[in-house]
Amino acid sequence: MLQVFNLSKSFGSQVLLNNVSFTIGAGERVGLVGRNGHGKTTLIKMILGEEVPDHGEIKTPKGYSIGHLSQHIKFSEKTVLAEGCLGLLSSAEIEEESYKVKTILHGLGFTDADFNRDPYQLSGGYQVRLNLVKILVAKPDLLLLDEPTNYLDIVSMRWLSCFLKSWVGEMLIITHDRTFMDSVVTHILGIHRGGIKKIEGTTIKYLEQVALEEEIYEKTRINQEKKFKETERFIERFRAKASKATAVQSRVKMLEKIDRLKKLTEIEELEFKFNWADFPGKWVIETSDIVFAYTKDQQPLISNLSFAVGKKDRIAIIGKNGKGKTTLLNLLAKELIPDSGAVLHSSNLKFNYFGQTNVERLYPENTVEEEILSCIDDSNKGRARGICGLMMFEGDAALKKVKVLSGGEKSRVLLGKILATKTNLLILDEPTNHLDLQSSEALIEAVNQFPGAVLIVTHNEELLHKVAKRLIVFDDSKVFLFEGSYQDFLDRVGWQGEEGLKNIKVSKESKNSNDYLKRKEQKKLRAELLNKKSKILNPLKKQIELLEKKIMDLESSITEQIKILTEISVNGFGDEAAKLSRNISKEKELVDRSFDELSELNSKFEKLSAEFEEELGKYGKD
Repeated sequence: MLQVFNLSKSFGSQVLLNNVSFTIGAGERVGLVGRNGHGKTTLIKMILGEEVPDHGEIKTPKGYSIGHLSQHIKFSEKTVLAEGCLGLLSSAEIEEESYKVKTILHGLGFTDADFNRDPYQLSGGYQVRLNLVKILVAKPDLLLLDEPTNYLDIVSMRWLSCFLKSWVGEMLIITHDRTFMDSVVTHILGIHRGGIKKIEGTTIKYLEQVALEEEIYEKTRINQEKKFKETERFIERFRAKASKATAVQSRVKMLEKIDRLKKLTEIEELEFKFNWADFPGKWVIETSDIVFAYTKDQQPLISNLSFAVGKKDRIAIIGKNGKGKTTLLNLLAKELIPDSGAVLHSSNLKFNYFGQTNVERLYPENTVEEEILSCIDDSNKGRARGICGLMMFEGDAALKKVKVLSGGEKSRVLLGKILATKTNLLILDEPTNHLDLQSSEALIEAVNQFPGAVLIVTHNEELLHKVAKRLIVFDDSKVFLFEGSYQDFLDRVGWQGEEGLKNIKVSKESKNSNDYLKRKEQKKLRAELLNKKSKILNPLKKQIELLEKKIMDLESSITEQIKILTEISVNGFGDEAAKLSRNISKEKELVDRSFDELSELNSKFEKLSAEFEEELGKYGKD
């Protein structure tokens, strides 16, 4: 178990975490979500002791072990297998359980031939995978994973997803792939506006709940503001009238008691709308029997592949790393030339290419604004600044030089350049790698709305499910065209070597059935809560309305009696005048008492309303 108490952390004027508390209980697998730059990685660093909180404390039981996937590469053994076994505790355990290390190595994409390789001969991505192997083998009490899928291909991600579902300890994971996260977690821990909220369930449930709570907050704030202004108008109108002094003072006190809600600040969001160029033809690209290898003595990565890209196609290129996916994109973009066969571009083709090699082509001495301007025909500075803003480079941030930007910021600059350029074909290589969940969603929506064609390489299964209509599959040393969606591919073909995984999947029918029953139960509980809300709040609302009417009637009566008193006092202050004066005093006292009662009733009503709305938010929207 990990416990966090009253934790706060700021960098300069930016408050990341403000007095937050939460617990990761025994066996909980928790997905950590939040916008980029809002404190997810900082929180993990504080748990690891790499960052010091400004305030608060983090507690774990004595002897509690924490395992963290580090990007820092440092190996001490001569072979991959020996390095992987470092996670095992003793030589006896290594003797008995080295098969587990081999199983995990296979699952993460290593072959038998890799077992005896020097770890330093591996690519950077596979070196990070080896670090992950050591962490998984060690079985720490708490597993911390910060974007583990960035270094995995789709097959390894699917294996890791199944492996983590059976993780017996606690887990805290950050990933931009919502499908992956929702498949392994039991809870979501969200960083939002400096606070933290933990719920049981998936990212969708969390995001819906946050949206609902903010909607309720804003409606409450608007209603409160309306009442404030009405009361302020009353005070201003009658402040100078002695006859209203008590009523005015009562309302002044009522305003002082109310904790005024502040308007929520806008949260920056990436906005995508690709700039379409009309395409009059049918095919943007046609290929025939393309063959490609980087060297003559190498087995071709691509052999005799033929297909055409239609003007509205959505083609995903999928498969393990190192099999030729990005190579194929480079062939289609004519950045590489096939050894044989042909890649034919339509004369009307205008394509934009997003990929790591393209990011590296940004000019280091240029500012963000200058990079965007280089893609705008009329050099419209206002339009360039607008696109900078959409990519979250507002104001002076647009004047930052490329050389000082992070990898994620450079990716946003390249996306901005693509938005600035008219295109009828998008070529996208891992476009969601540096995006948070909300930004990934915005990109997926923009791709779906784009009227032209899309070629995309991705390991993000959510993106595949929502976008792909056709597939080019690299699997089992073959590359082939598959006519159908990603789900069609999984149902009809599937990945080589995944037979064991299929046995531990929850069937779609069973999952949908469970979801239906859960929604039905939630609707029932929500209806019961709404009924309870009406029973408690409606009588209270009636009391408030009657009391407000009583005060208005009394004030009208006082006004009328004062008028009569003024008239009869001209002829002397007789018994009738004295009687009126006493009655006016009594009714003024009654007005004051009624205002105090009204203030208490309003506070009670608002408090109960807020409690009911918070409780209703747990069951989602009706």
